[in-house]
Amino acid sequence: MSVKFKKLALIGIGLIGSSIALAARRQGLVDHIAISTRKPETLAEAEALQLGDSYTLDPAEAVRDADLVILCTPVGAYKSVMEAIAPSLAPGAILSDVGSVKEHVVKVLQPLLPEGVQLIPGHPIAGTEHSGPSAGFPELFAGRWCVLTPGPEVDPAAVEKLSAFWRAMGSQVECMDAAHHDMVLAITSHVPHLIAYNIVGTVADLEADTKSEVIKFSASGFRDFTRIAASDPVMWRDVFLTNRDGVLEMLGRFLEDLAVLQRAVRTGDGPALEAMFTRTRAIRRSIISAGQETAAPDFGRPHEAPPAAEGDEKA
Repeated sequence: MSVKFKKLALIGIGLIGSSIALAARRQGLVDHIAISTRKPETLAEAEALQLGDSYTLDPAEAVRDADLVILCTPVGAYKSVMEAIAPSLAPGAILSDVGSVKEHVVKVLQPLLPEGVQLIPGHPIAGTEHSGPSAGFPELFAGRWCVLTPGPEVDPAAVEKLSAFWRAMGSQVECMDAAHHDMVLAITSHVPHLIAYNIVGTVADLEADTKSEVIKFSASGFRDFTRIAASDPVMWRDVFLTNRDGVLEMLGRFLEDLAVLQRAVRTGDGPALEAMFTRTRAIRRSIISAGQETAAPDFGRPHEAPPAAEGDEKA
C-alpha cells in the first residue's frame, strides 16, 4: 500500500501542524500541503517559513480535493471547523486530528461527517512547551507514540494507510478505544499538567521576596513543573473541559494517594515513605527502558563546563 497522499490539508498550524508539514515533506509523503488558520498573521508566518504549498484563511478551500485532512486546532474549535469544512470534504478522504482527547472528537465530528469520509481520530503523544508555526521540527514524532481511535465502521485499509503515514514520520502507532485513550491520558498527561499549573500558580501567589527566592533556586523539581506549565493555555483549557470525566476520576485517585502521603509525613512514618518512593522509582526506570525518556543526568540538559580553577589555564 502506498503511504503517499495527493493533498494534505492542515487546519491549524502550531507546533504539531508545522511538525507534520515538515516531516511529511521530508519523507515525501504528500504531493501538496494546504494550510489554513484563522489568524492572518499566523498564516503569513507559515507562508514565510514555506511550510506548505497553498495558504488560505478559508478551511473549506483548504480541504477541497484533499485525501487527508488533519485538524490541528484546539479541540474546542472542532465543531465550528467541521461545520465549515464538511460540505467540501471529498468522498474517500481520511479526516483525522491531533487532539489530546478522543471521545469528545468523535461526539463532535461524527454527526457532521459526510458519507464516504473516514473519521480516524489521532493523538501524537509528542510536544514541547513552545507553540506557533516556527516551533515545529520534523523530528518531533521520532520514537514517540501516536494513538489512533477509529470506530468499528472505519475501513481497515484507511486505518492502515494513516498508520503507515505516522510510522513514516517516525512514530510508533497503536489503535485503541476512544474512551480508554481518554482515561489513560488523564493520568499520564492531563492530571500532571493540572498539578503543574497549580504548583506554579501557588508560587505566583507568594509574596514578592519569597517568589524571587523560589525562582532563583529553581534548578530542581520546580523548574520542571514550569516547563509543563508553559504549555499552550488555550489547548489545555479545552483538554480539561472536554475530558472532564477522565480527569476527575484520576484526580480523585491522586488526591486519595496524596492524603496517604500527607499522613505519613505528619506521623513521621519513614518506612511508608520509603516504600512508596521505592515503588514509584521503578516507573521512572520502565519509562526509560521503553525509550520514552533519556537516562542521561539532569534529563539530558546541556551544561556549560565549570570555570577553570586558577592555575589551570593553558599558557
